[in-house]
Amino acid sequence: MRDPELRAAYGRRRRQVAQYKKEAALATGLLLPAALVPHVLAATAFMHGTDTLVDGGGPVTARRTAFAQWRQAVTEALRSGRTDDPELRPLLHSVQAHPVLGERVLDYLAVADADLDFAGFATEDDYQAYLDAYSLPAFMVVAALLGPDGDQTAYRAACRTFIDSSQRLDFVNDLAEDLADGRLAIPEQTLAEHGVTRGDLEQARPTPAVRALLGDLLDQVARTQAEAAAVIGLVPTAHQPMVRCIVGIDRLTRTAARADVDALLRRSAGPPKFAALRLLGREYLRTRRRPPARP
Repeated sequence: MRDPELRAAYGRRRRQVAQYKKEAALATGLLLPAALVPHVLAATAFMHGTDTLVDGGGPVTARRTAFAQWRQAVTEALRSGRTDDPELRPLLHSVQAHPVLGERVLDYLAVADADLDFAGFATEDDYQAYLDAYSLPAFMVVAALLGPDGDQTAYRAACRTFIDSSQRLDFVNDLAEDLADGRLAIPEQTLAEHGVTRGDLEQARPTPAVRALLGDLLDQVARTQAEAAAVIGLVPTAHQPMVRCIVGIDRLTRTAARADVDALLRRSAGPPKFAALRLLGREYLRTRRRPPARP
């Protein structure tokens, strides 16, 4: 990358990712081939910026207007291949290097404003529809860069299984934070099946029914995680350490959450730091043993 302005713009994307997701930036730099790293960071920064625009603070009408303007700017830049916005230059450059990224960005922009109207789920079917309509297109913006060249049909299906486990884990793990913001992402149907009310969760009452609800949801996550591990074998060998790390961190998080479900009523669980570092170190050693890329 010889253009100093473009190199500086990519550097800003890397610093942005490191500010809000230091572990992800570190893993990307350590586990992926060097040539792919700036493109993954650019896609990650784009995703975070768009998500913040949609899901950040302020009135919904203002966020809706801001997102519409952003979607128009990005879509026009992708269509023309040009932009006067220095913050969009890395994304355009990455799309030129990996055209599949442009397709996934447009897919995501077409549905990202759906989160502005999020009001929870009545049923499990509503949750599954949300995965297809929003979560999977969002995930594929970055995941497409990690997948195989050419046809990604089987890979996308495996990503769908993974994002089912990961999104459900997030909704359970972020329960206290979501309730503080006036949101609840556990389906009403699931609450009723366990004899739990929203008030029980808002008052952080660790009743037997609440414990059973959270435990059952996390056990469901574990079963889906076991199926989702198949995604590792569908990516190029050079990308497998990164995907194993992503899958492994979710497993560690789920294990930590399951070990103390009462605590989820007050705060989110996180993977134990030593276990996460051990996972990262093990996958880094795998990258050191892989053969160098052909010129």
